[in-house]
This record gives sequence, structure tokens and C-alpha cells, in this order.
Amino acid sequence: MTFPLLRGLRGATTCDADTPEDIRIATQELLLAMMERNELDHDDVVSVIFTTSTDLTSSFPATAARGVGFGDIPLLCASEIAVPGSMAKCVRILMHVYTTRQRTEMRHVYLRNAQSLRDDLPE
Repeated sequence: MTFPLLRGLRGATTCDADTPEDIRIATQELLLAMMERNELDHDDVVSVIFTTSTDLTSSFPATAARGVGFGDIPLLCASEIAVPGSMAKCVRILMHVYTTRQRTEMRHVYLRNAQSLRDDLPE
């Protein structure tokens, strides 16, 4: 019998503009893709850490997450360090989940312009 292990799942996406609506749409799209591609259920999710590039300040990604049912999951938002040349208007996610998948079977998700951050990963 295989027992679930705690694993980290990564994802990133970009917004078109620094508006609450753009942040909501991009964040929800990414969260749902991460759940779907890894065949996760709501109860598999332990916690989620969101970061945004320093040019996204109009809304918290956690607010968007609550809009798709993540309201009972611990959520934390933070700002990325301002590294020159880093990806603009970027939302990043580190999701902690229970899964029976091995590390090599985890499907990290990079959408929109953030795909260039990890072009070594399969879609």
C-alpha cells in the first residue's frame, strides 16, 4: 500500500496589468491548473504560499484563491525580492500537498509568460 507524502508543488503565471481583476484571473487559472494536472482534491492541499513581483500591489493572490474554494486552507502572501531583470507582473505559488506521486511525477505548472522560467519542464 502506498501512503501519501507531503510534497511541494510549484507554479507561476503572469498578469497583463496590476489590477485586482487581472490578479484574480491569473491566480485562479494557475491554482486550478495545478490541481487538475496533479489530480488533487481540495483535502490534499495543506497550505499555499503566494509571492508576487514588486510591480503587483493592487490585490492579494490569496483573495483570489478564496474565490475558488481555498478559504479554509492556510494562505500566505509575500513579495519577491526585486532582482534586476526578473519576470514582471508575476505570481508564483508554492503549494504543499499530500500525494502518492513521486517527486518526479509532480507536474509543476508555468503559464503565460512564466513558461519561460522553466522551459525544462513538460507541459
